[in-house]
Amino acid sequence: MARLGLYLRLAPVCALMGCAPEGGIAGPDTCGAEGYRNLIGTPVAAITLPRDLPYRIVGPEDAVTMDFLADRVNFHTDAEGVIVRVACG
Repeated sequence: MARLGLYLRLAPVCALMGCAPEGGIAGPDTCGAEGYRNLIGTPVAAITLPRDLPYRIVGPEDAVTMDFLADRVNFHTDAEGVIVRVACG
């Protein structure tokens, strides 16, 4: 019976673990994003990326699909188009 109480108290915590805030839990660098983090603070219009690089540029109001592509680099920008975050996905 004591274990049941423990499980019931832990259930909400386990359920919320999937709701980590953006940028909260970093995964492996499967796309080479670390190599592009030096672009943070740069206007996206001022960068040149390799043609074969799978990437997308995501603005603060942009709708994006939830598909995760481990080799794609996501460049997140602020409202002025300045890169504020680089991540895989």
